[in-house]
Amino acid sequence: MTTLPGGTAAGETTGGVQPAVHVRGLVKSYGGLTAVNGIDLDIHRGEIFALLGPNGAGKTTTVEILEGYRSRDSGEVTVLGWDPARQRAQLKSQIGIVLQSTGVERYLTVAETVRMYAGYYPHPRPVDEVIGLVGLDAKSNSRVNKLSGGQQRRLDVAIALAGDPDLLFLDEPTTGFDPSARRESWDVIKNLATLGKTVLLTTHYMEEAQYLADRVAVISAGQIVAEGDPATLANRELARARVRYRLPAGTAPPPGLAGPAEADGFTEFAPDDVTLALHQLTGWALEQRVSLDGLEVTRPSLEDVYLSLTSDPPGGQAGREEGSTA
Repeated sequence: MTTLPGGTAAGETTGGVQPAVHVRGLVKSYGGLTAVNGIDLDIHRGEIFALLGPNGAGKTTTVEILEGYRSRDSGEVTVLGWDPARQRAQLKSQIGIVLQSTGVERYLTVAETVRMYAGYYPHPRPVDEVIGLVGLDAKSNSRVNKLSGGQQRRLDVAIALAGDPDLLFLDEPTTGFDPSARRESWDVIKNLATLGKTVLLTTHYMEEAQYLADRVAVISAGQIVAEGDPATLANRELARARVRYRLPAGTAPPPGLAGPAEADGFTEFAPDDVTLALHQLTGWALEQRVSLDGLEVTRPSLEDVYLSLTSDPPGGQAGREEGSTA
């Protein structure tokens, strides 16, 4: 039996709970460039986890290390209880990977394609069941070259599911999709969690991460700069809620409850305590007998937080290319 760092046997749990992905102090450099700089990360079993970051931030390198396709310089990494660098053969049958683009034989049917890939695994999921899971029942006998872009992406997910893996890596799964096809694909991904699958998702669409992910991590310049559920991140101090309103002409706003006046007469400010600020503002308006036209509170989105976190990455290493020297 293989023993992992800390004395835990591969495939066993520690204290009854073992994360699907466990990373501590992960480092990867290319020459003099540090692409991943001391990442710590845990992904729980059965959750959809989104890894977000701009191009060159280190996320592709991190995911490839987890998949076993790239070696690390240092750090501890286990995926489903296995070390992907030393035990990739054991890990391979337990993971599924959906890349941004695939080279599926275009003249095979959907069923033939899934059946072919299922044959590579020791305990595959039934072909018809896999096709049903991704919503391609009606296209089972259609050739790949007759599928729409969204349907081909569903087939990519079916291929990843063919071996009945415990963990799926989805790399930009809806890039280039129209809004309707993107929503359909989201439904497929959501359904994976109901099967008990763990999903690691990379995406540039913040709306996609906010809709799909149980938790997200933002990576910038090779470091995790924020982690948590999307709602929690959207309430971070660096992207506070904003209050916006417009007063009648000639009325001065109350001190401390307004920002610079805008061209359309509105004023906006970001209070430390939204509830208290609204109480003070509306109380003042009632006392002064003035209206607060267009009063609204805008909560920051995950995209607002993401842009705040990645606009000034630590170490000044923005713009590098991940793995460009490997």
